[in-house]
Amino acid sequence: MKNLKNLALALSSLLVAGVTAFSAASASAQGVKGDAKAGEQKNAMCIGCHGIPGYKATFPEVYQVPKISGQNAAYIAAALNAYQKGDRRHPSMRGIAQSLTEQDIADLAAYYATHGQDLPVVANAAPAPSAKVTELLTKGACISCHGEGFAKPIDGGYPKVAGQPADYLFVALKSYKSEPHATWGRANGVMGGIAKQFSNAELKELANYISSLPSDLKTVPQSRFR
Repeated sequence: MKNLKNLALALSSLLVAGVTAFSAASASAQGVKGDAKAGEQKNAMCIGCHGIPGYKATFPEVYQVPKISGQNAAYIAAALNAYQKGDRRHPSMRGIAQSLTEQDIADLAAYYATHGQDLPVVANAAPAPSAKVTELLTKGACISCHGEGFAKPIDGGYPKVAGQPADYLFVALKSYKSEPHATWGRANGVMGGIAKQFSNAELKELANYISSLPSDLKTVPQSRFR
């Protein structure tokens, strides 16, 4: 019982630290206002992967790239800034992010946050988690940040994750467990502390469940690729 209380206290401290960090990042970015129209003119490096339904990356393993249309603008900006700083180490994304100005990032974030809003959302019923998945979700305190149905984060700096491809979610979760490496892994104190509690098999169970949930995230096909 004492160990469980200590774990709960540790998780609470991590979550508070995470909210504080995201709030600070959001505050520093408030001086740059994103322009969705401008972002539409700057997305040439994005659509080659994120504008093709089912497109798969091949490094560090094969997996579908995430859906970013409808994602929170603050999270998109935070992710691109993390690639710029090297906190996220995927080579392609780092190269793209490092070519962007602060204004570019704000514009792209504004564009993708509203992109595809006019398209219908498939309103599937949320499946009930198994007893094992419920146990894992409780252990990770996942909804404390990602919110109801994993689609309503408590802060715009956190991502919507419901409905993302299961293979992407699995790779993303594993990446927080990776020790620093030149070309893969993600450095994040909150997610690192949470992900390292789980085996890869358990992370895959979580990814499969979260992927099955209803979501307003989309991959919007580009007319030039049709």
